[in-house]
Amino acid sequence: MVDQHINRLSTREKRLGLMLWFRLSRFYNRSIRQTNDFLKDVQLSAAQFDVLAQVGVHKEITQQELSHKLFVTKGNITQLLVKMEKAGLIQRKKEWRTNYVSLTKQGKVLYDEVVPRQEMFQAEQFSGLSEAEQVQLLNLLKKLQKTPEGNG
Repeated sequence: MVDQHINRLSTREKRLGLMLWFRLSRFYNRSIRQTNDFLKDVQLSAAQFDVLAQVGVHKEITQQELSHKLFVTKGNITQLLVKMEKAGLIQRKKEWRTNYVSLTKQGKVLYDEVVPRQEMFQAEQFSGLSEAEQVQLLNLLKKLQKTPEGNG
C-alpha cells in the first residue's frame, strides 16, 4: 500500500520529502544531543526527566497513568520508579490495588530547577520562528501525525 503511494509521487515530491526528513532529523538529533548534555549535568536520564516533569505537573499520579503518558510498559516504569525512589526524588504509596506516585521534597526542588530550564531551552529552539509560524508548524506536524502512514 505504501509502495503504491510512493510510486505515484513525482521525483520532485520524493526529493522534497527526503529534504524535509533530513531537516527534521537533523533538528531533532541536535535538540536531543543538547538536551541529553543538559540532563547529564543534573544527573538525570531523559526517561527520568519525563517522570519528573509528569509527576511534577500532576502533583500525584497513578503509576498506570504515568506509564500511559510516557508510552512505556509496566515493567519499564516500575524499574524507572524504583531507581528514582532510591535517589530520593519520588515516593510511591499504595492504596488498595493502585500505586500513586508523587515527588519528594528533593524531587520538587529538582523539578523547580530543571523543568523551567528545559522549557526555556525548548522555547529557544523555535525562537527563529514567529509565534504564528510556531503555531503553524505545530498544526502541520499534528496533521502529519494523523496521516495513515503516520499512525496518528
